[in-house]
Amino acid sequence: MRQTIRLGTIRGIPVGVHWSVLLILLLLTDGLAMSLLPTLAEGYPAGAYWLTAAWVAALFLTALVTHELAHAVTAQHFGIRVESITLWALGGVSTLDGRPRHPRAELLIALAGPAASLLAAGLFAAASIPAGLIGSDLPRTGLAWLAGANLVLAVFNLLPGAPLDGGRVLAAILWWLRKDRAAARHAAARAGGLLGIVLMGLGAVLVFGYAAIGGFWLVLLGWYLSYAARAEEAAADLAEYLDGIPVSEAMSAPAVCGYAGHTVSEFIARPARLCPHRAYPVTDIDGRLAGVVTIAQLTAIPQRRRMTTRIAEVMVPASQVRVTGADTPLLDVIGALNNRLRTVVVVEQDRPCGVLTTGDVTRLAGVAQLGGLPTGRHGVGPAS
Repeated sequence: MRQTIRLGTIRGIPVGVHWSVLLILLLLTDGLAMSLLPTLAEGYPAGAYWLTAAWVAALFLTALVTHELAHAVTAQHFGIRVESITLWALGGVSTLDGRPRHPRAELLIALAGPAASLLAAGLFAAASIPAGLIGSDLPRTGLAWLAGANLVLAVFNLLPGAPLDGGRVLAAILWWLRKDRAAARHAAARAGGLLGIVLMGLGAVLVFGYAAIGGFWLVLLGWYLSYAARAEEAAADLAEYLDGIPVSEAMSAPAVCGYAGHTVSEFIARPARLCPHRAYPVTDIDGRLAGVVTIAQLTAIPQRRRMTTRIAEVMVPASQVRVTGADTPLLDVIGALNNRLRTVVVVEQDRPCGVLTTGDVTRLAGVAQLGGLPTGRHGVGPAS
């Protein structure tokens, strides 16, 4: 999920929203101001309802960020790097660069989000009490709605099916009981698919049996869960095929590099023209990694400036580039390919020796599925 608007950075994690969140916030604000608040708290001017609806929607967005941030901070506690947090129409996504090493980490990371939502529900409920005591029905109603919404968010996310948090909890428990991570992920994904079908069926009953428009949301949620569950199962299959394989088996090598002192025109005439990639490592005069430059960055430079602009002026510096070693397990760095460069640079003694992209992983997964990797070395054989 790509970020449309960057909200900022928390604990080094880029936080942003997809454009669909803006649509949901507008619908939420309109529904609160035009229907719910006037019904539950009568007698206020229209402007008061709209103002209350606006801050309620803003606090709800904050609560969603807190939910995802709880996942992210817990992941960081277990040594997992977090690439980004992105909110979208049906929730949020914390993109992790790596995977939990043991069931306990998986369990606690999954539970952290619902726990944060339950805490938020309690805080909003507690805040609504003094608002009611001083006779402020409108703020009390808004806070009470926030408490209920966060409670629903926590309970829904704990339903036992991937990709919901409850599905991660189920996978962690099965992993601990069976000692088989792949089987646990498959079971959680199948549970998520079944849950999606149940929600779609329930939504259809509400729409066609009771003419309840809200049933469309259940149908949409059910469809999303079914779709995401299939993606989870495909990811579990991929993890099985790539288990034990080092980065060196997948990376494109040797790395095609540019030099930080080259002008853009020189770079285009040599590496970019001869080896058409999307992103290129850039080295300093000693051959060490200085950064990464993308074709998109170079395209943005006006033609008249390309003969005088150095690559060092436009590249992403090495401090912001995800690097790894050739012997690192491939599954430990796949998540890093969700970074803005969609590239991981493989280094040896600070010098680029290869580049890893999603295309490299896809190619190797196809080879592994066909039984093209040595089973004695990597523990991967033909697909059964």
